[in-house]
Formats: sequence, structure tokens, C-alpha cells
Amino acid sequence: MKENESITCRVEKLRGYMKKKKLDAFIIPSNDPHMSEYTPAHWQCRQWISGFNGSAGTAVVTLEKAALWTDSRYFLAAGQQLEGTPFTLMKDGLPDTPSIGTWLAETLSENAKAGIDGSLCTPAMLKMLESELSPRGISAELCEDPFNEVWNNRPELPTDKIEVHPLKYAGESVADKIHRLLGKARENGCDAMLLTALDEIAWTLNLRGNDVECNPVFVSYLLLSDRQNVLFVNPAKVSDEVREHLFLSGVETMPYTAVADAVKNLHACRTMISNKTNCAIKSLFNDGECVIMPSIAEEMKAVKNSAEIAGFHSAMLRDGVAMVTFLSRLKSEVKKGITEMGVDRLLTSLRAEQELYRGLSFATIAAYDAHGAIVHYEADEHSDVKLEPHGFILIDSGAQYSDGTTDITRTISLGNPTEEEKKIYTLVLKGHIALSECIFPDGASGTQIDCAARYAMWQHFLNYGHGTGHGVGSYLNVHEGPHQIRMNYMPAPLRAGMTVTDEPGIYCEGKFGVRTENTLLIVPAGESQFGKFLKFEPLTLCPIDTAPIDLGLMTDKELQWLNDYHETVRQRLTPLIKDGAVKEWLADATKPISR
Repeated sequence: MKENESITCRVEKLRGYMKKKKLDAFIIPSNDPHMSEYTPAHWQCRQWISGFNGSAGTAVVTLEKAALWTDSRYFLAAGQQLEGTPFTLMKDGLPDTPSIGTWLAETLSENAKAGIDGSLCTPAMLKMLESELSPRGISAELCEDPFNEVWNNRPELPTDKIEVHPLKYAGESVADKIHRLLGKARENGCDAMLLTALDEIAWTLNLRGNDVECNPVFVSYLLLSDRQNVLFVNPAKVSDEVREHLFLSGVETMPYTAVADAVKNLHACRTMISNKTNCAIKSLFNDGECVIMPSIAEEMKAVKNSAEIAGFHSAMLRDGVAMVTFLSRLKSEVKKGITEMGVDRLLTSLRAEQELYRGLSFATIAAYDAHGAIVHYEADEHSDVKLEPHGFILIDSGAQYSDGTTDITRTISLGNPTEEEKKIYTLVLKGHIALSECIFPDGASGTQIDCAARYAMWQHFLNYGHGTGHGVGSYLNVHEGPHQIRMNYMPAPLRAGMTVTDEPGIYCEGKFGVRTENTLLIVPAGESQFGKFLKFEPLTLCPIDTAPIDLGLMTDKELQWLNDYHETVRQRLTPLIKDGAVKEWLADATKPISR
């Protein structure tokens, strides 16, 4: 109750600010000025104002109402967290849910003003909002950050040190990356490029940070040109080693807050900026001084070089050892009374024993039974439950290693699976295998192959609301683009050298959830008169539970895929495992299955 009362007080403080600024509504997105999915605590304004802690969502506060939009991954969690607060949950993506602009147009009167922090929205976001509001005579106003005033004890920007990411893991020098980026800028009639996405800056400069939990990035901007290359960053974060690394790469540093003045002084240049650059930065350019397009750095970063691919393979071996050790102990831990949070602690401790471990790549999802239906569930002291020797435990987890990033989901039957559990589990597995086996033309989009993962479940009128796959960074963000595999149109092409996850799922509210996920590498498949074709190679090395499989639903080809995958897992991991009991468990977990 105290937390909900606090949320009410926070909303009223924002309304006081809105009245002072003559605003009738205020929109609070999830992101930071760099359009990050996960943000430093300083910019977690939507969570502070609403109490909802999911990674995606937008809060809207008017003088009389409050609402929060989020996607299907968070419907259950958001419903629970918003209960008792002034916020109404708006289930984004459902046919009956209005867009934010439509809701505001219906809620506000003519000549009303809706404010949004100009550093937290892109020109495309603003244009969409204006298109829905202007027909009703409502204006969208770009504002400065109101939370500097209304958020008492707001966290400061992080000051953690930046570190050099060694060339043996990065695989390409900073100078070569800058040369490639500026070459693309020139091809598009530009002589400068401003990078604003934190993972793109870290990738370009072969640097890593600690400003965002689980994401090894640092708050900064990067300006590249033939005349000078400047990293805008808090000077306190730059060690002598990093400063020398940048100097040798032809990059100087300036304070983070100096980026605006630097951009204003670029008037003789034509600068390429990403279409995800915020409105406040975009407004610094005069007409014709910038070219807005999808990020070139994002496209380059997505295609891994040979050193990065080798790093992924090495990281997956160590991560596989940790996962297998954990799974070999899981059922005995259930007998001892382990809880969801205990699962998280045990798995994290086993990963931490691995060489080059740097931390988790995202908060572990350890979801037992009904909690498994909450797609992005995260156990806490209020929701934590003890595992029992029956039902499913869904574990979605990953780690950051100096040479790679991992992301894996396994759903484990803890005993005596029901017929319904077997059916759902097997349909998800069939979808996972179908996508993993997919061969497709070079340059096809993820949207064009998404249905491979859904086809089997569609035959039973089942589906899932989240995407099927996302890119994975190389000791960087566990979610990266531009490519994705999902139902809604995502035009970014799939190319050899990209990593992508394969994670279909089915979620039965109030009962259980099933998801099976491997990280895959896109590799050449062959060439014909019809062009080049690509396929997937699994990077993840961990057994898939065979106990809940309904063999009657599996084809011979699917069983062969599973047996072949398990043979690969066994051959690659066994030499790395020292514990005899774990080796025995792995041999049993990967033994061939048949009808």
C-alpha cells in the first residue's frame, strides 16, 4: 500500500509541474536519450512514476487520468504491478487497445497540449503522435526533462570507469571501423557521422562500460569526421589506458554535455545521423545539414567477424558447462526445497566460476508453473515460490563473457508431465526445430521466416505474442538489431555472420509456460541459379529436456535433428567437464531417443 500511495504522490507532483507549464498531458517513454532498451537508473522515469519495471512501456499522465501501454510480454506482470495505482493498463497490440495518440485525442479537449521530453523521442515518434493529435486540435510539445524537478533524490548519471575491449576479441581495429563508417557516410553525401546508440559507440571504439545493468555500455556520444573524431563522455570515466587507446585511434574526448555545442559548430558539414536520434539532438541541425537514415554502425556491428564468431563458440562452451552442471543438480535441489530465486543464485554462481565471466546478460527468468506464463517474470521476495517435483520450470538466462554473450532458455519437467504439458512442450520444440532447420535466400528478412517457428502450434490454434528471435551482441547488449525474427514487418535483411535467437513459446495463463531457445549463427548454405542461400548453425550447447516430449507428435526428421544436436552437445562439452557425476548426467540427457 505504501508503494502505491507513493506512486499516487509522484503522479500528483508531475501534474503540478504540468499545470505550471500549462500542459494537459505528459508522455513518459521507457528509453533514455540514446534510445536504449535498458537504461541507467537516472533515466528510469517511467518506472519511477508508475511502479512498472518491465523493459518496454510508455506511461501517460493527464490532469485527471493515467495509463500505461506495454506489450504482451508484460500484460500479466504489469497488471499486477499497476494494481492500486492511478494507472490503467493498456494492452498494446490488441485490437481494442487505442494508440497513445488516439487515447489522448479522445481524452483531451481541443487546443490541449501534450508534452514529451524532446531527448526521449525520435522525429518519427513525434510525427506519429502529431498525426493523431493535430486533427483534434491538440498539439504535441517538446519539453525539457521534468523529472529533474519532480523526482527527489533522482539517481545521478553513472561514473563507472570505461575499459578497453582487446583487439583479440573485437577482431577489427578502431581506425578500420571508423574508416568503414566514414566511407559509408561519404557514399551518402555526408562528411561527418554522429553516433548516439550506446552499443554502437562501444563497438566502434572497442570499449566497454558498466553504466547499464547487464549491458556493458557507457553513456556517451561519438562524432566522426575527416577533421576530428570526438567521444563525448564524462571525463571521470576515462582512465589513462582508455585515453591512450583513444589517442592511438585518432579519437579525442570532450565532456558529455558538450555535444550540443559541438553539433552547432558543424554547420559547414553534412552529418549522417540515425533515424533513432532523439529530437533534441536533431533540432541542433539546420535544414539540409543532416541526413537521417537507419544506422550504418548497427548494420556493421550485426555481422560478426571471425574473431567475434570464435569468441561466441568459446563462450558457449563455458556457458554450456555451467548450464549442464546446474541441470545435473536441479532435481536434487528441488528435493532440498530450492526456490525460484535459489535457482537464479545457483545458476549465476556456476556461471561466475567460468573463465572470462563478466556478469549476467539480463536478469534471469526462473519461472515455476504458473509463473512461466508471465513471459518476462522475475522472482522477488514477494513472488518467490518453492519448486515441487512436478510441473515445469522455465529458465531464460544468459551471461556476459569477455569473448561473447549468451542467451538460452530451457523448460524442464520436474516430474510426471501431464498430457497437456507434453503437447504444449512438443509443439514449441517442433517450432524451434523448424526454424533452426530453415534454409532461406541471402537477404531475406526475419519476418519472411517467422512462421516456420509457429506453423506447428498454429495447427492447434496456439500462438505467442512476442518475437521469435533477436540479434545478440559480442560482449555487448543481449538484444541487438537491426534484424529480428517476428510476425510484424521487419525489413532488415538476414546476412551470414549475424547471430540470432530461436525462441518460440506457448503460455497458458494460470498454468505454465514453455519456451525453448538457442542462439544461432547465420552461415552460408549453398548457391544455385536462384542465388545464395543461408542457414542456421546452433551456437548454444545444452541438452533439451526429452522427458516431456510427445513422440507421437514428432516426425522422424525432427527426432533426428534432436539426436544430432545432442550428440554435438555431448561431444563438445564432455571433455570440459571434470565432475564424473555431471558427465554421467550429460551422457544420459543426450542419449538418442526413438519411438
